This record gives sequence, structure tokens and C-alpha cells, in this order.
Amino acid sequence: MVRAEVTPYLAPSTLDEALSALASGDRLVMAGATDLYPAQVGRPITRPVLDLTRLPGLDAVTDEGSHWRIPALVTWSALAQADLPPLFDGLREAARTIGGVQIQNVATVCGNVCNASPAADGVPNLLALDACVELAAVGGVRRVPVEEFVLGNRVTARRPDELVTAILVPIPDRSAGLQARSAFVKLGSRAHLVISIVMVAGVVELEGGLIRQARIAVGACSPVARRLPELEAALVGRPASGPVDPGLVDAGQLSALAPIDDVRGTAGYRRDAAVTLVRRLVARLTDPTGGGTR
Repeated sequence: MVRAEVTPYLAPSTLDEALSALASGDRLVMAGATDLYPAQVGRPITRPVLDLTRLPGLDAVTDEGSHWRIPALVTWSALAQADLPPLFDGLREAARTIGGVQIQNVATVCGNVCNASPAADGVPNLLALDACVELAAVGGVRRVPVEEFVLGNRVTARRPDELVTAILVPIPDRSAGLQARSAFVKLGSRAHLVISIVMVAGVVELEGGLIRQARIAVGACSPVARRLPELEAALVGRPASGPVDPGLVDAGQLSALAPIDDVRGTAGYRRDAAVTLVRRLVARLTDPTGGGTR
């Protein structure tokens, strides 16, 4: 039997061609490659490469009516400059702190999720946005919530024959006249070109001046970013303006976090810092001049 030859480097010009290539065998998927190349330092790339950068129609955020679509080739710079409502303010803040401008110009939002680093700044924001990941294969398309897609350190739910084609962010009920605020707070050794020690992201949906729904997530304090359901429940029904009692946020609400000791900080430092950052985040979300409204 003659084995079909696998092209070591493929840059398809259609999505169907890309999916067919994945169906025919394992490939190393590449878009911005800002995580891929550092991971290969000192080691040659031995797997066939699938370069997505020539695929058309995947480089702009679009309003699809029920959700916003962030396709696979949308860069952090494009996201930061897109015409999006304040619901995206937190994700935009993260976009401006990921690496430097050169990185932001080529690194993709979807790639940040696929890399599945515990310190990925995009993931807590996408958890707070209640986003899901769209995966396409020759056999069809499926959608997986971000919290079910990122399974661990560098581990995702993507199958070898699947391609992440977009991240989908639901649009709050426009008919109900809901407003939304979002924010992002990051702790690092400096403002840019730094891996987060702790970061927190949050979204609140407002109705009649009260918080109708809250979603708060903490990253870099566990193998995967985690939501804080106890705090989210405590915020529901509270006024969306004015000072917040710091006692509303306590260490017990963050007990599910599992920070580690590393060169950037100890587990104890991370745990204490997370409480402080969450308090700052909540203060911003309840300050009408801090997060903005939609």
C-alpha cells in the first residue's frame, strides 16, 4: 500500500481545504504563532504545519444578531480597535496589555484560548462574557463554552481534526433594554511585556439601576481560570452605582483557587493579591464612570 505524502507546510486559501488537511492527519495549527515559536526554542518543528493566515473572512469582529463573532484571525490590535460596546471594555483592556504592539498586531484572540496557558489574559474575560468556542471539522460544527473548552494547562477540548473558527459572545437581551459593564485588572511586575501574576475580569448586566447578573473570573491562580459563583450571587440585586463595602469580597469566595509558587510569586501572595484585585474590580464595575454602560 502506498501512503499518501503529507505536505510539511500548508497554507490553504479556503476553510474546506484547511479542514480536509486536518481530517487527513495530525497537523500543527498556526496563526499568529506568538506562542508557538517560543515553545519551539531549541527544538525543530517535526509535525506538518497548517498555516491559517491566508484564510479569507476570518479577520474582523461581526455582530450576528444574537452574538458577536470573533473569528480565528482577529488579532488583539483588531479587537482593541473594533467598534464594540462597553461590554467588551475588559477584553479590550486585556488586548492592550498582552505583549507589546508588535505582538498585539499578530497574536490572535482565538490563539490565546487555544494555547490554554493558566496565565492567558483573554480567558478570564471570555469566561465573564459567557463566551463559547466554535469548532469546525469535515463532519460539522460544534460549540463549546470556554469553561468546558480549556481543560487544564495547555489542554483543550479540541480534537485533532477540528479547527477553532471563532469565539462567540452572546449579546444581552436588547429588547429588555439591559445595560452592561465590564472591566479587567491585571497584576504583573510591569505594565507590558509581562506574564500575569494574577488577573481578574468581570461583567455585570444592569436593569433599573440594579445588578441583574454578574460574572467574575480569576486567572493565573489555578490550572484554568475560575469563576466566583458565591461573589456573583452576592452582587445580584445590588445598586450599580456608589461605593461598595470591601467586606463584600472575602477570601472564602476564592477558596476554589489553587495558586502555585513560581518565579513570579508565591501561592500565598497570589491568593492575597487575588482578593485585593477582585475588590478593585467590583469597585470599578459598580462605578458608573469606571466601566461605562451599554
